[in-house]
Amino acid sequence: MGLNFHSIEAYHVALKAGTTSCEQAVAHYLAAIGRQKDLNAYLRVYSDEALDKARQLDRRRKAGEPMGKLHGVVVGIKDVIAYKGHGLTAASRILENYVSIYNATAVEKLLAEEAIIIGALNCDEFAMGSSNENSAFGNVLNARDKGRVPGGSSGGSAVAVQAGLCMVSLGSDTGGSVRQPADFCGILGLKPTYGRVSRYGLIAYASSFDVIGIFGRTVADVASVLEVISGEDEFDSTVKRGSTLSPDAPGAASGPGGLLNQPANRSYRIAYFKEALEHPGLDPEIQTTILDRLAEWKAAGHTVEAIDFELLDYIVPAYYVLTTAEASSNLARFDGVRYGYRTPVTDLELTEFYKRTRSHGFGKEVQRRILLGTFVLSAGYYDAYFTKAQQVRQLVVERTELIFKDFDIIILPTAPSTAWRIGEKTDDPISMYLADIYTVYANLTGIPGISLPLFVHTNGMPFGLQAMTSRFNEVNLLQFSNQMMQQ
Repeated sequence: MGLNFHSIEAYHVALKAGTTSCEQAVAHYLAAIGRQKDLNAYLRVYSDEALDKARQLDRRRKAGEPMGKLHGVVVGIKDVIAYKGHGLTAASRILENYVSIYNATAVEKLLAEEAIIIGALNCDEFAMGSSNENSAFGNVLNARDKGRVPGGSSGGSAVAVQAGLCMVSLGSDTGGSVRQPADFCGILGLKPTYGRVSRYGLIAYASSFDVIGIFGRTVADVASVLEVISGEDEFDSTVKRGSTLSPDAPGAASGPGGLLNQPANRSYRIAYFKEALEHPGLDPEIQTTILDRLAEWKAAGHTVEAIDFELLDYIVPAYYVLTTAEASSNLARFDGVRYGYRTPVTDLELTEFYKRTRSHGFGKEVQRRILLGTFVLSAGYYDAYFTKAQQVRQLVVERTELIFKDFDIIILPTAPSTAWRIGEKTDDPISMYLADIYTVYANLTGIPGISLPLFVHTNGMPFGLQAMTSRFNEVNLLQFSNQMMQQ
């Protein structure tokens, strides 16, 4: 990666000094994308359009016009986020030729601050998966080891940043789909609070869980993008009023980098779940490494305590009951009547038409989750499954609120293992689902979480840990992350 493009701040300094240009940045990333096509991170690359936008920005900057907050920053977006006039497929055959007719609010905000969108990134179909092996357009490969998965569902977004194919990228996180691939690829991945960033223009998987998230190489870059895309939106009633994140937010200092400015070596009250670190499914080396780091933090003056969280084993079942239920409802709109794939067989009864269209258009994992969701919502099982899962969710939320009365930060592993080999878990969906044990917690409760790339396993693959704060407390989360990444 070009030195000028390592961070947004360094890039903007170079632009102002005239030692680089937006056009050079775009050309750099287009060349990198071309060299590493085998990673299959991008489904579509907007070469000519990105170069044209870069030249416009260069002309305006040289004419003395003020620079936007993301002036010339090269961004990739997950293929579930709407970009007007561009393909939007959710990595599914059922939307193979669909072109978006409007911009997602997050995209609108990126463009307003002069970001350059360079392409659409591969993912698990309809964001359903933990390995990026469910895309209708082929696997994404982990640039660190091409025989391993990059994580999912936002695998393309993670690999694009990991391999230097864009500066930052957007993904979506329903149960860990930003944090887990960030962990597998050795980069930062932030899931904001539910209600911090508008979901308008994000293809829905599970509407009460989905959040647009951010991948980056530095905490400052992630903070800069969050500052731009956060805030209320008349098109999304679930966004909280006053949710714009800015240097004026509580806990932030004024001036450049205000979100991250804080007293040096601030002490935090840190909790971790004893059941999580002692879980039999957790890789022993990951366990030891995280416990050692927690001990270092304690020795450095932070409060670090193990607490009991007896609900851990209920989190994954509750998550999959609720998300598949929401998915079965959300994906009912893809019926082949209004848009998207339609069975070529004519002269069919309506029910048979739906069956053929949906069974050919959807991949196996999406079909599995629709069927699971339909089952848990059916009359005989609604109370036994869906209602019980909602009750578990409420208990987890209440327990979490109590924890944050005594602690600033909760620490968990991001994933129970490093990236596994391609094909290793495809025949065992339960094993794949259980890999989400540490990430779905933040989605059930709506709290923000970030995966910090701090370690390398003896198998050569990166891994990190996950930090979480109370709802709408991203300033604290980002400041903590910045402090820990610099130690």
